[in-house]
Amino acid sequence: MNENELAKIVFESGLKVHRALGAGLLESAYEECLFYELTKQNIWVEKQKALPLIYKEIKLDAGYRIDLLVEKKLIVEIKAVEALHDLHLAQILTYLKLSNCRLGLLINFNTVLFRNGVKRVVNGL
Repeated sequence: MNENELAKIVFESGLKVHRALGAGLLESAYEECLFYELTKQNIWVEKQKALPLIYKEIKLDAGYRIDLLVEKKLIVEIKAVEALHDLHLAQILTYLKLSNCRLGLLINFNTVLFRNGVKRVVNGL
């Protein structure tokens, strides 16, 4: 499955979670529910995946964590905030760069319409 196909599945699963729970919960609750929905579909997902920073020949465990890494191809960063900001975009762009993934989804569950809280982010590699 390619990144775009995975992104569609993640979007549909996130929509299912958002319809069931609505806005107003903690990010961790949405993360667990989305993880459940994806694994139920036999999608390989890692949650809170550690992401080291490699600088020249040193590896720094700087505490970066990807919310969900789907099939080792798609990064999903989950938020439950009033609005997405440039800092959120910078965060997922950094994760894409450090992981060599091409596509990420920045998902804000704190919205009335789920689709308004989803942003596709592409790494130009």
